[in-house]
Amino acid sequence: MVPSLVRLCAREVVGDHGSSPVWLSCVPRELYRPLLEAALEHCRPLAVGELVQRWPERTLTVGGRKKPGHCPPNRLCVQALLLAVVRGLTDRRCRLQVLDLCDLQTVNGRVEDSMGGWSLTVALCSTLLQAQAATSRGQRRDGERERKRGREVERERDDTVKRDRGVERENRDAEGGVQTEYGGDGGAQACAERVEVTVRGVRRRMELLRRSEALRQSPDVSGRSGGPACGAERDAVLVRVRTDLFVNSRSWERVRGALGLPGPLRLHCRYLRVEELPATSIRTLLGLLPPPGLLGLDVRYSSLGVAGLGLLLPHLAPFPHLHTLRLHYCNLDLHRAHAGQQEALQDMSRGLGLLTRLSRLSLTALRMPGHLRLLLSSLSQPLEVLEMPYLSLTPADLAYLSSSQHASSLRELDLSENRLVESSLPSLRRLLSQAKERLTQLSLCGCGLSDALLGALLPSLSCCRALRTLRVALNPLSREGVLMLARAAAGMASLQLLLYPSPLEEYTPGLPPTPCSSHLLDWPLTEDYRVRELTLLQIQEVLTLKGRAHDLLMTSDLLKYSTDLAVDD
Repeated sequence: MVPSLVRLCAREVVGDHGSSPVWLSCVPRELYRPLLEAALEHCRPLAVGELVQRWPERTLTVGGRKKPGHCPPNRLCVQALLLAVVRGLTDRRCRLQVLDLCDLQTVNGRVEDSMGGWSLTVALCSTLLQAQAATSRGQRRDGERERKRGREVERERDDTVKRDRGVERENRDAEGGVQTEYGGDGGAQACAERVEVTVRGVRRRMELLRRSEALRQSPDVSGRSGGPACGAERDAVLVRVRTDLFVNSRSWERVRGALGLPGPLRLHCRYLRVEELPATSIRTLLGLLPPPGLLGLDVRYSSLGVAGLGLLLPHLAPFPHLHTLRLHYCNLDLHRAHAGQQEALQDMSRGLGLLTRLSRLSLTALRMPGHLRLLLSSLSQPLEVLEMPYLSLTPADLAYLSSSQHASSLRELDLSENRLVESSLPSLRRLLSQAKERLTQLSLCGCGLSDALLGALLPSLSCCRALRTLRVALNPLSREGVLMLARAAAGMASLQLLLYPSPLEEYTPGLPPTPCSSHLLDWPLTEDYRVRELTLLQIQEVLTLKGRAHDLLMTSDLLKYSTDLAVDD
């Protein structure tokens, strides 16, 4: 792509920081955005800070979905941006009211010198604390000025009273008619004059207080007060920051402290990801977030159990736009019955029923055999994305799912690591028949599919007209079974990616007769490259014969193609 003239010029301008005082004084507001983009792209943190501190628009979006190959901003640039937001709170030239940092963080730190989700969350909380501290300092300065004004008024009043008393004594000595301060007509007149002076002092103080209060409450054209925040203004929100938060046990105290303090910055969380936190801490965190902005919650590696989930789920009801819920490895295992287990499951079901807009549900390693009906039947609307790896699903669970309201609306379905037996195939075929018009992603990794089971399932898979991604890795298929899968996949016009398992012939001797997914994952492959090349050549022949050699990607690489789904807006 050929860069535009504006981008080229912006890169040259921000590259010379010594000239920034010149172009900052005369650059039009329409060029601030391309200048900031150039400063972020070419790592110019000083230019980033100066532009954001004077930002002329109400909204600034730094994150957002970028084009493939686009690198996220450098860590120094992000830190300079956040510091500039704090400085802009007292800068009359800054009009910023909404800062959007969604999708700014990188995934798993894959880009060098970039800022991940945890680091960005900590940096944002530090920014909130700095803004609150700046507000407190301004409040103290303003209070000190008020106290100085009060002392000056007191001194002025005392001087006036002393001066009037001196004049009064001189008059009395000259006339010789008054011997005491309050005796006769002269004393009464002096007393009245002193009361009048005192009243004038009190009125002056009240006038000064009313004037200072009016100055504090009257905003300028930018919507900001003329001076530092004070009084009730310490609770006023000047900039709303929209972002994704990642909180774990190490950052929990900092995040809670930052969200609980009043100040000019306010965090609005779009997607919240928490790790290693108990249900009570997650509930507290949810209570500190503004309800309208939260779209998704991702809970991982937290020992919640059935009771913890029953406690947590009702607290998601106040978030009206929540459409994504992910629960990964939350220490829930129902293979053994416990006292109060059924009541806790009922609480979980009622909590899910309160989420009226839920469309994406991901449950990983919540071993709940035979309880899928109880869990999903309370949902008021059908799900579009359902992920259930390691859920120990039974044939009864699949039978319920195939006849439920969710079957015909599913776009993405993940049944990985749920062992499929022959009695499960009728329900799975009926489920695929219900979802064939909308299903775009299907994962059956590690489901124990043999050549015979796969052959019985392929006709139903071939009917899925919208299917784009099919994952069947870690299943015990022979080379003939893999080729049978390749022929069926090549006949599906919509399919773009097939993740297939390595054939049993490519493993070293000693593999169990009916290997499970853990065996196939850990067992070494043969070092004879000719065995692996034979499979690749036969797959390529199938794709070439079907005319799909260029638009269908078939691979057995588990490391490159992850089963994790991207978060959508």
